[in-house]
Amino acid sequence: MSQTVETVGSAVRGKAFAPEYQGALGSLSVNSSLTEVLEHGIRELRAAEAAGELREVARCGLAVAEAYRRLGRVEEADRAWKASYRTARDAGDVGAMAWALWSGGTLARQRGALALAYRLLRLAAEAGERGGDVVVRGYSLAGLAETGRIQGDYQAVGELHEQLLAEARRRGEARHTVWALEGIAQMHRNTGSYDTALALFEEAAETAERAEDRRGWAWALRGIADVVSVRDGDVERALRLLSEAEVACRDMKLSSALAYNHKMRGNVLYRAGRYEEARDVYARALEGFRAMDEPRGTALSRLGLAKSRARLGRDAAETAAELAELRGTLDRIGLRHARDMVEKAAAELGVGPLPTGGAGAGR
Repeated sequence: MSQTVETVGSAVRGKAFAPEYQGALGSLSVNSSLTEVLEHGIRELRAAEAAGELREVARCGLAVAEAYRRLGRVEEADRAWKASYRTARDAGDVGAMAWALWSGGTLARQRGALALAYRLLRLAAEAGERGGDVVVRGYSLAGLAETGRIQGDYQAVGELHEQLLAEARRRGEARHTVWALEGIAQMHRNTGSYDTALALFEEAAETAERAEDRRGWAWALRGIADVVSVRDGDVERALRLLSEAEVACRDMKLSSALAYNHKMRGNVLYRAGRYEEARDVYARALEGFRAMDEPRGTALSRLGLAKSRARLGRDAAETAAELAELRGTLDRIGLRHARDMVEKAAAELGVGPLPTGGAGAGR
């Protein structure tokens, strides 16, 4: 990843749009609540099935799959993207096949199946190229970049993030520009370049606000809150930003984003030494992640909870055993950066070196 990112002269134009809402659902806003998307999508899907319109069935099925995924209803999302793909294949619609594969790959990453995510997203990018759909190709490459980023493989995907940022700006795609800015910002934050990270998160928030992309704006506020907490120790500003973002998450029924918001609130409180509050918020985040079977968020919330409990007097041996288990879980998922966080937590809490053997048994 390069050390600087050009943030001047963005060519973003107009309002954000949701290209995954297609066909009869094309009028839906990027800010539509997910329950609204799901209800509308199922209604139009049934109508298209009754009319025998395979292309429309595939396109409506994509929106249904994405609504289920973002609501944390992963089994239903899995069935929906596969049904969309099969219908698109039967209709000979390569572009719709690509979108379904993108949805499936994104769901696989959400569920912690990173090898499957890579495979499906590569297939989606290839299908998008064959079908001449530059948007789904871009989204699929972005999915590959994000999968590498959450694994901590910054060197491999940093250049791809910046390439996708340049392409999004060139095409004036606000939503994709925001995504890329946030991804690059997160890598800078995780490597200690806090000033650069903050500038990028702030640009992402401003771009999202201008484009009326509330989802992207909420994620950007979370990033800003993280940086001002870790860099400046500004607890109250961080909590205010997270509260603003939480409103958007609740309005749009963004289950995953809300759980990550709660986890970040726990981080901010923990850094401030407010361990009882942090424990309670981490527990709430953990409940949210478990409800949607989201292993990465589950593991990270458990880590925060374990650290908070240790600060509140939990037995050191119990803390060490849980951290060792978490290390195994994160190894199994393939999250290198998060695994390093466990080792640092053990050192910080004075319970290292962690025991070996039997780790990673899961929760």
